[in-house]
Order: sequence, then C-alpha cells, then structure tokens
Amino acid sequence: MNVTQLSLRLKKVAEYLPSQANFADIGSDHAYLPSYVCLHDRYAKAVAGEVNHGPYQSALQEVAAHQLDDRIDVRLGDGLHVLKDNEVEQVVIAGMGGPLVRNILESGKDKLSSVSKIIVQPNIDARSIRRWFYENHYQLVHEAILEENGHIYEILVAEKGDPHQAYHQGNFEKQLWLGPWLMKERSPVFMKKWQVERSKKERILHQISCSKQPDEEKIQSFQKELVWLEEVLEQ
Repeated sequence: MNVTQLSLRLKKVAEYLPSQANFADIGSDHAYLPSYVCLHDRYAKAVAGEVNHGPYQSALQEVAAHQLDDRIDVRLGDGLHVLKDNEVEQVVIAGMGGPLVRNILESGKDKLSSVSKIIVQPNIDARSIRRWFYENHYQLVHEAILEENGHIYEILVAEKGDPHQAYHQGNFEKQLWLGPWLMKERSPVFMKKWQVERSKKERILHQISCSKQPDEEKIQSFQKELVWLEEVLEQ
C-alpha cells in the first residue's frame, strides 16, 4: 500500500478532519494518513508520531518522497508524548486495540488542552474509548462502521462538549457497547458484526454453562449482553 492507495478505513478517518487541519497522527506507521491529507490539502500540517524504529524510518522516507518535510514532522516517541504543549488541534489514533488507545489518551491527557477533536479507529473494544470520552468531557459526535478485506472497523469522532448529548434515555451501558449513533443507523455492516458476535457469545455461554464449575458472574454478563443484542437485531 502507498499513499495513493490509502485503505478505506483511513480514507474514512481523513474525512473527519477539517480543512486546513493541524493534527497529530499517533502510531502513524508509514505516515500514509498525514501524507494523504497534506497532499489533498495544501494548508494542512501534521505531526506523525511512531514508537517503533522501523515504521519511523519508513515514515521519514514516505514524507520525503512527497516533499512534505515542511508540513509533516515525523517524531519517534510514545503516544501523545511526542507532542509539545498546545501544538495540534486534532488527534488521530487508528489501527490499535481500544484499551491501548484509551491508555494513550489517558497518559497524554496534558497534551490535549488545545485539542478540539479526537478521531479514533480501534480494532477491538470501542466501548472502552466511548467510556473514556464520556468521563473526560468529550462529546461523541459521529460514528462510522465499515468492512474492508473481511474485517469490520468502527470509527469514533469526539469533540469537546457535553458528553451526555450523544446518549438518549435508556440503557447507557448498552449504548456504550454498541455505539449510540451506530444503533440508530443500524447499517448492514453493523447488523452483520453483531449477528456474528451474537453467535459467538451463544457458543461461549453454552461452553461456560456446561463446565464443571460454571462462572455465574460471567454467565449473567453474557446473558445480559445477548438480551441487548436481541433487542437491537430484532427491532
């Protein structure tokens, strides 16, 4: 892959950046996303942060190949710690597990004071990030779900604001898990993801129930989530 053949999921992430964005791409890998954005918007600029030496070197080469060194600053370092204070207005973290994204946001909170928008694409456990947004006064303003190469990805977009706004009356934990915007939309990809998940949970629940010492707490948790899935899928 190169910047001219950006993946669907990263193109979707890029759509949520404003024009003339001044953003950080954390875990930038080969800096494809910042290069793509800056090639399409001559006023955009970015910091590409990467913790691993190999991808960091690749990112430097990618940026140099497009002569974008004056607008994309590639930095080696961990999470948001690559940033200076009040340096960027948007943050992108794509392609990691939800708990890791949450840890990056939590440990780099002091770098977010100037950040008005956070765009994340977790590979698993989007719920943990929705909870972090809620607890840290970010309003969930958009969600997207898409399928690419047999994988289903969720994208969450949050802005500083009233965290209650996205969640309607009803079961808060259920909305945190399934996504309040995605639940309203109920797209074919959303339905597919949760139908597969329901089958998985039913299988695991059966296995736990048949074990010699069934874990009652786990059984109750699975049963509750299966009820939520029934409610959403059978609407």
